[in-house]
Amino acid sequence: MRPRLALVLAVATCLGAGYVPVAPGTAGSALALPIAWGVYRLAGIWGVGAAVVIATLSGLWASALAEKHYGEHDSSHIVVDELAGQLVSVLPVPSRWPYLVVAFGWFRLFDSVKPWPAGWVDRNVGGGGGVMLDDLVAGVYSAAVTALLVHTGVVDRVLSWLLP
Repeated sequence: MRPRLALVLAVATCLGAGYVPVAPGTAGSALALPIAWGVYRLAGIWGVGAAVVIATLSGLWASALAEKHYGEHDSSHIVVDELAGQLVSVLPVPSRWPYLVVAFGWFRLFDSVKPWPAGWVDRNVGGGGGVMLDDLVAGVYSAAVTALLVHTGVVDRVLSWLLP
């Protein structure tokens, strides 16, 4: 494999997470959680924001080229879009594991259901932009719902009932 193609596929598949045989998108999303937690600990919310930018820009580049390699739009092996969208979903909340898990659940729901405009983008925008943008929209929706549930205390109340 040529070195450039190897780098493209490493980025697009998030170092191989996209080759998980069952639910590769979920694997890509799950990979974002320890990354978000670690980056938040090292560099705070600005670090997580920088990680979103890096994942998005590298994902735009790699997913466009990986689509050509795989010969299909938004191949299931391309999961850098899930990584970027999941990172967006945790931006408005403190980096605590219960909050990250809530954001994960909402992101997977919105990424699967693709409410407008995510579904429209998925069907109508080609190339790397189309691969990345629908997941970024799902990340924004997830961020909004997660922030509402965390900042109104709902998540902490539910946790106090479950873990007295």
